[in-house]
Amino acid sequence: MDKKLYVGNLPYATTEDELKAHFSKAGTVVSAALIKDRATGRAKGFGFVEMSNAEEAQKAISMFHGQEFMGRTLTVNIAKPREDKPRNFERNRGGGRQSF
Repeated sequence: MDKKLYVGNLPYATTEDELKAHFSKAGTVVSAALIKDRATGRAKGFGFVEMSNAEEAQKAISMFHGQEFMGRTLTVNIAKPREDKPRNFERNRGGGRQSF
């Protein structure tokens, strides 16, 4: 079992310190990161928390999944590895016209 957690449905006003403090109730938090929009810098409403071991990660899921945090019901589960999607720059070329 992994120790990195996905945390969804976070309030946009949540800070990384608040997230870390909340999850520290389940054990030692190694890191807490909120995902932000590149263009605006605003939080996207989800983030990742890394616990010190798999047992603490499972404890955090049990404690916080489906529970309220700052007025929102959290989604907490094991983070899935990021899939690198190939970028297809040719996709938008051609102006919508088909050539025969």
